[in-house]
Amino acid sequence: MPQLTEVRILSLPVPIRERAREHGDGMMREFALIQLSGSDHPGVPRRLLELADELKDRFSGFTEGSDAELVAASASGATEIDLVYKVPADVSDACVRLGLLLDEADGYCQAGDHLLTLVTPPEARAFRTWFLEEFVRQVAGEDPLPWPAWRSAHPD
Repeated sequence: MPQLTEVRILSLPVPIRERAREHGDGMMREFALIQLSGSDHPGVPRRLLELADELKDRFSGFTEGSDAELVAASASGATEIDLVYKVPADVSDACVRLGLLLDEADGYCQAGDHLLTLVTPPEARAFRTWFLEEFVRQVAGEDPLPWPAWRSAHPD
């Protein structure tokens, strides 16, 4: 069993995370439809089909462990929550890859040719960047950076 590293996500903004999740869920539903009908639609770029496959197969369970805590926080009206993940060191590479894939998916959304989903809103994109960077940074030995501190350092 690989050695696990603790990653602490501090002051996660629950409402922003919910909006980001809703957008991501919509994109993943659309990718699921593309996967089901890809061979029936030769106009869909092969790369988009590959992207849909990789996002669904490799990253669909990325945050499974914290789902119950996030659902409870959202239901209680909490505005922020601290989460702790125990992850293998190679999660850092996976986070970088996931960020690149989601950026690529946003490119397809922005083009509007094959996806109905709109490009990720700026607030959700900033959240995604911070969240994924926290895994990369902390696996590399850096201290956690709470959302408000990261946001102050990265204004729109």
